[in-house]
Amino acid sequence: MSDIKKDNKNITSFGCTSNGKESFCYILRNSNGLEIAIIDYGATIQSIKIPISSGKKVDVVLGFNHVSDYEKSFTLSGAPFIGAVVGRYAGRIKNGSFKLNDDVFQLNRNLGQHHLHGGKTNFSNSFWNVISHSNNCITLEYISKDLEENYPGDLTVQVTYNLSDIDELEITYTAKTTKDTIINLTQHSYFNLDGHEKTIENQKLQVTCSEILETDEENVPTGNFSNIIDTSFDFLTFKNCPTKIDTSFVISNNSTSVATLKSTENKIQMQVFTNQPSVHIYVGGNCENKIIGKNNVNYHALSGICFETQNYPDAPNHSNFPNAILRKNETYNQKTSFKFEKI
Repeated sequence: MSDIKKDNKNITSFGCTSNGKESFCYILRNSNGLEIAIIDYGATIQSIKIPISSGKKVDVVLGFNHVSDYEKSFTLSGAPFIGAVVGRYAGRIKNGSFKLNDDVFQLNRNLGQHHLHGGKTNFSNSFWNVISHSNNCITLEYISKDLEENYPGDLTVQVTYNLSDIDELEITYTAKTTKDTIINLTQHSYFNLDGHEKTIENQKLQVTCSEILETDEENVPTGNFSNIIDTSFDFLTFKNCPTKIDTSFVISNNSTSVATLKSTENKIQMQVFTNQPSVHIYVGGNCENKIIGKNNVNYHALSGICFETQNYPDAPNHSNFPNAILRKNETYNQKTSFKFEKI
């Protein structure tokens, strides 16, 4: 550990991976007592602790107490990507291939015949360099080399987590590439406002979107859109959290919150804001009863809900979807905020 890290009470060792590389945990705090822990492995949100009464805080995201547990989670079939930044391309890419500038790129396939969340060596199971860290803000950087997972170009990505005194966690992503490439970044925290040891079944969800992406039997977008009015995907008014969902909601208005999660037990809510064209909401998955999280909690399919703000999955293969290409000398910009409020 460096002398700077030794002298900083907001930076602690987070253990070592199987190859002996040490990870560190960085704490952010605001004036209201909200506390967020970020680790350099995957630029991961390890905890979000919100004051709910005098002397009591609730941790509202899933996570682990040691970097080796994050590492092991990626060996499971259906790796959960708990709390990590996802890239180079979040979501599915059909058959793992796309065409760019008349060249066809074949990515590694890690979900049957398809490519998911950046492939096998991805942003979520790699170490990021910490560029800066203060009491309420941290910036981390990852350099994805040319042809990593067969993506073109050296891609330099920075993510900044900034915690405000109005209890809003703002996440900004920037990226530049040495060659034209595709990119789609998101954050993969599993939220549970009742506390990470509870289930989400009694929490209320609102999603201010009237369309979803139509998908095939393997949950790959077809290129069409479906209206959700009066369907099981209609969350325009508050309803109980779904017990299983893996769906991209189409955002039509970025000036307001795109989703809100509410806990009547702890009397807090979280609003989601983004400049992205969709929010992919995910509950479920097969945890194989092998994921033991913080405080020795057995995580399961109903332990948390994800709000993956991003471009559309498989956008590079659909001309009617938003552009997913980052050109050389251009800058990628993504912004998402999670705002916590008492109700």
